[in-house]
Amino acid sequence: MKISTKGRYALRLMLDLALASPGEPVPLRDVAQRQEISDKYLEQIVTPLSRAGLVRSVRGAGGGYLLTRAPDAYTVGEILRPLEGSLAPVSCVDGSECCGRAAQCVTLEVWQEIQKAVSGVVDHITLADLVERHRQKSLLLMDQARS
Repeated sequence: MKISTKGRYALRLMLDLALASPGEPVPLRDVAQRQEISDKYLEQIVTPLSRAGLVRSVRGAGGGYLLTRAPDAYTVGEILRPLEGSLAPVSCVDGSECCGRAAQCVTLEVWQEIQKAVSGVVDHITLADLVERHRQKSLLLMDQARS
């Protein structure tokens, strides 16, 4: 399984919004600068996130994007799926395209185990967990810079 650039950037966008002051809209151009991602590309990424109800826009002066919930209410999987679609390694695992051999297919069990492992990771790490990891890394980098 390979996560696309859009999926990776969506996670970075959501983390950036989670790090912002709660309730204050964040302009995409500010996120683009901090994350070193083009504004236009971020616009393509924020649209499916908005349609999925994960972010909302605030128009006008001082506008931008906000999370619709607290960071601990989002999982990495929930953020990735609007951009990536199913995270299943093969289509027969998510039930979209099963062949006539599914009942006797032992390799299907392998794909199901992979799917279970991937879901076990992405559906249990929250945006709040990423915020905490970001803060810990920032502190570590500051300590190293002082040394």
